[in-house]
Amino acid sequence: MVFLPDRRYHCLVADQIVATPEIRDYIRDVSLREDSILAELRTLTANLPGGVAMQVMAEEGQLLALLVGLSGATSVLEIGTFTGYSTLCMARALAPGGTVVTCDISPRWPAIAADFWRRAAVHDRIDLRIGDATQTLADLADERGTGSFDFAFIDADKTGYGAYYEAALALVRPGGLIVIDNTLYFGRVADPLNQDPETVAIRALNATLHNDARVDISLLTMADGITLVRKK
Repeated sequence: MVFLPDRRYHCLVADQIVATPEIRDYIRDVSLREDSILAELRTLTANLPGGVAMQVMAEEGQLLALLVGLSGATSVLEIGTFTGYSTLCMARALAPGGTVVTCDISPRWPAIAADFWRRAAVHDRIDLRIGDATQTLADLADERGTGSFDFAFIDADKTGYGAYYEAALALVRPGGLIVIDNTLYFGRVADPLNQDPETVAIRALNATLHNDARVDISLLTMADGITLVRKK
């Protein structure tokens, strides 16, 4: 007997599924593996000013850890630490002897992260750099040289994304992976009437990535948009 799929559902699976709250809850039930340390950090962050909007989704942290593990990365660059949830996820996934160099403009939020990093026993794998990210990235290029990182994650001020991408591309080795967060930016990138500086910057970066022959890309409709960039 040959199974013929119901045409009512055939037309649905050919397009993008809508991530309703019920679908998101189901995904968390069957996919998310968040331990008590990560859950506590996520809850604490959600209660900070702007915390819900600024922190990565738990599922995204898990994806980052999976990608770091798959790539066998020993050197990870993170631009934008905030309270260190993604830092913790990636540090746990590092190959033996690996390090996450994470950059933030202020010590205020990473100070919250430090206790969680210690409790998770990954604090010795994390190199926190405080200061303007553009200068920090230039210092890393002088200190370590180009092609010195296996993996990079960009999740910082959106108007700086173009500069951060170019710096990360130079610092990541050929075959390395760059993950860029918020590339759909609350859906505003699809609205041509929205011309706020952050949306314009993300829109410009997306156009740059689409036309950049130096890399392979895939924009995932997960969280607020996540673009995977593989350096050729």
